Amino acid sequence: MFRLIPHEESFFDLFEEGARNTHAGALALAELFADFRDVEAKAAKIKEIEHNGDRITHETMTRLNKTFITPFDREDIHELITRLDDVLDLIDASVSRMILYRVQTIPDDAKAMAQVLVESTKILVDLLSRLRHDMKTAAILQMCIEVNTKENEGDRILHHALGGLFENGLDPATIIKWKDIYESLESATDRCEDVANIVEGIAVKNA
Repeated sequence: MFRLIPHEESFFDLFEEGARNTHAGALALAELFADFRDVEAKAAKIKEIEHNGDRITHETMTRLNKTFITPFDREDIHELITRLDDVLDLIDASVSRMILYRVQTIPDDAKAMAQVLVESTKILVDLLSRLRHDMKTAAILQMCIEVNTKENEGDRILHHALGGLFENGLDPATIIKWKDIYESLESATDRCEDVANIVEGIAVKNA
């Protein structure tokens, strides 16, 4: 059923662009972790992706303020694009902390968390592409469940990683540094789940 007037399509363009950009940030993080060389250049690439996320968020807010009729609730649009941007902010923050802390090697748990982010953001790309044409609750709900499953996996990795920090006889400074990095990475998976929850709510209200 036709529900949208033409100018509303711009919001869906921005949601999809934001999701693809977030996925690109997760892929860049996984690439950095897989080959921890040329760190400054790879970190700069992630920073550039994060800046692009800021641009997408700003453009969405600007259009939201100028648009009289929106495809769904303004609050949902605001929350959706903001939480999506938060994922990139946390990825960038994690890398910045690694540089600040002069990290030399990447533990397997950190690599596993990066992979969770790659998989979660890939689902978000598919999920947000559906909003334009298909808000069938069952299909949306299944993807949201998949993101939730990935977030639970991130939680398990975090607990395993933190346990390892205290079991391996590391010095307190190293424990504090990696605890900070791990928690930042896990928070990024939380924000992915937030995006999925917002989309699920939109689908329920607009199906």
